[in-house]
Amino acid sequence: MEKKERLNLLYDFYGELLNENQRTVFEDYIENDLSLSEIAEERGISRQGVHDMVKRLEKTLEGYEEKLHLLRRFQDIKEDVASLKGKTKDPEILKSLDDIIDKL
Repeated sequence: MEKKERLNLLYDFYGELLNENQRTVFEDYIENDLSLSEIAEERGISRQGVHDMVKRLEKTLEGYEEKLHLLRRFQDIKEDVASLKGKTKDPEILKSLDDIIDKL
């Protein structure tokens, strides 16, 4: 999985555990695809300060995943449902599996 995609998923699961300032910086970097320099200029801090903050936030989110494993469980369930879809032709079951995937 690509690094930014993984960070985005980690943020989806654990972002609410960050404070408002951390969420804003991380959203600008990951979701809005702003450069470190753009974020630094917008916030009136150094580029290095933004870089350090982003690295700390990456470690924080990875730490949450190491302890809670929510992303891994999510991916495992998604793979299991996709596998089940490949094993049935029953339209009612396929519809139910699609509903499960949509809820994930």
